[in-house]
Amino acid sequence: MRSKKIFLRFPIIISFILLIAALTGITVLTKSMASNGSAFTGNDSRAYVAVIGKSSTSAFWESVSSGARASAAEYNLDMTFEAPESEEDYETQNEMIRSAVENGASAIVFSAIDYNANADAINEAIEAGVQVVIIDSDVNCENVACRIMTDNYAAGQMAGQKALENATSDLIVGIINYDINSANGQQREQGFCDAITSSGRVHSIYSINCLSTEESAYEGTTELLEAHPDINTIAALNELMSLGSGYAIRDLGLEDSISIYAFDSNVVSVGMLETGEIDGLIVQNPFAMGYLGVETAYKLINGIAIESDHLNTTTTYVSLDNMYDIDIQRMIFRFGE
Repeated sequence: MRSKKIFLRFPIIISFILLIAALTGITVLTKSMASNGSAFTGNDSRAYVAVIGKSSTSAFWESVSSGARASAAEYNLDMTFEAPESEEDYETQNEMIRSAVENGASAIVFSAIDYNANADAINEAIEAGVQVVIIDSDVNCENVACRIMTDNYAAGQMAGQKALENATSDLIVGIINYDINSANGQQREQGFCDAITSSGRVHSIYSINCLSTEESAYEGTTELLEAHPDINTIAALNELMSLGSGYAIRDLGLEDSISIYAFDSNVVSVGMLETGEIDGLIVQNPFAMGYLGVETAYKLINGIAIESDHLNTTTTYVSLDNMYDIDIQRMIFRFGE
């Protein structure tokens, strides 16, 4: 009988152990989601910062998320990173802003899909006492605490100046841009156009706005070249525009007759630089945007003075001539993230 009693206790002990393990697993999972995903469970001992981007899939936004996570870990913050599936979906961004406020966010780090259509939700957050830091793409709101981004006009100028330097004839330009309501794309286009038109070497400029997908950029590039086959220079103004236009040039066999000056970098676009579909990359620093965005949020939450209400992150021109330099390699392949 004694051995039987001992035997009967084991299911109870095992069940108890499994219950503890399950509860521990749930705790680990929710903490993981709070620092890396879109679900926030709350932690009374740490401030909560919501980072809301424009996309959850591109290499650019993966790098922003990496920078934000690194900063949140350093400053002991609860942090979520969220973004809609489409870079045109400002309505979902507005829902994310309002949810962050409801969930007790002390600060929101935000990149606007639509300069005007995101403004009301951001103003509501500020009125609710939430600190707002803008990264990458601006919003029509005067009361945000800080803006951290590329100088997009200057970056567009950089692309235009490189196009002029490398051209042996007058430029006939096609611009592959994304959502017309996104501030950074319009600033890049303006900078590019101002740089090339001031030279007196521009014959024509044709522009098209695409959905922010490779497929739409591919179709838009093909359509533009069919309508204007004399185009000899293309400006592709974000990561997905760069990939789509690069694929189109490759498939049309036009890499020797058309130069592409593209924005951002990933493994594919760097490969296109090597093989000649792309002639130059304007490379931003998305990791720094994410890191500095969360760091600035921490300072604002804790009443620490920030150096400026506007910070410009670095932009670098990468071509076949310098892409193998060690500093450039570290930048375009961010192994530490």
